[in-house]
Amino acid sequence: MLPTLEPVRPIKLSEICAARGRIAKTIVRTPLIRLELGPEFPDIRLKLENLQPINAYKLRGAANAVAALSEADRKRGVWTISAGNAGQGVAYAARAAGVPCTVVVVETAPKSKLERMKALGATLIPVPYEVAWEALDERCFSGVDGTFIHPFDDDDFIAGHGTMGLEILEDAPDVAAVIASIGGGGLIAGVASAIKALRPEVKVFGVEPETAAPAALSFEKGSPQIFPNWKASFVDGAGGQSMFPRMWERMKPVVDGYIVVTLEETKNAMRLLAEKTRVIAEGAGALPVAAALSGKAGKGPIVAIISGGNIDLQKFCELISQSDY
Repeated sequence: MLPTLEPVRPIKLSEICAARGRIAKTIVRTPLIRLELGPEFPDIRLKLENLQPINAYKLRGAANAVAALSEADRKRGVWTISAGNAGQGVAYAARAAGVPCTVVVVETAPKSKLERMKALGATLIPVPYEVAWEALDERCFSGVDGTFIHPFDDDDFIAGHGTMGLEILEDAPDVAAVIASIGGGGLIAGVASAIKALRPEVKVFGVEPETAAPAALSFEKGSPQIFPNWKASFVDGAGGQSMFPRMWERMKPVVDGYIVVTLEETKNAMRLLAEKTRVIAEGAGALPVAAALSGKAGKGPIVAIISGGNIDLQKFCELISQSDY
């Protein structure tokens, strides 16, 4: 029997501010730096979420979601579904709360992400991508007990991510556009909710890889879509097989547009970040830079959210050696 869900509703600024206080001792207030490229390029600033303790932004949402649970729900233990970063976030927050954590994890997740989840004390259940995606929709998985924390369609998870929007506006008051990668949509829903509440004129763009771009397709068609010919790639932290209808309802009022970039452009952005700023970004973390460089988000100032840096170093070296940059 599928769980009964609360109707989708806007995330209030007051919820995001409350989340900020709740997670302050768990997360890092990450720096925002300039990407120095010269006058012929857009003015790009980097929000370095790869510097979180789990090297990914997901700790914000996970910490808030776990902290907001009732004592009874926490005592049952928690579980989530993840390609790696959400699993690390929930495992980190669960360990801090002293409760057990299980992650139904996509079996093709990078080794580095799997090892980090294990090191954080999580019990892992590897499954094919299609099985994980179906479980996300159904919010259940046979044999797993405890309190389920959805890795993107969860009010507290989204409010936690919204805290990043507050920091962006404080550190870059002249920002004209913000770009965030889209996997399930929780990151952009949270960041955009904060930004639109305070500075509605700032544009918010989502970005996906060409191999998995259901949000851009949904924007084009005007309704949530399944992405045809979905392909797995090294961009494992963004790009789903479909746009969840509930997440489409969350994103539609606060996201201004969607950008699709090629895998080659993503590899080039990964190398550019490494060479210019010594930042190691995973594929999903580099997507916003690739999108900013395309010119489709304007001349700036643009804040590109570097959502994570969890990539096997050997794979990272292979990818940047293949780039054209």
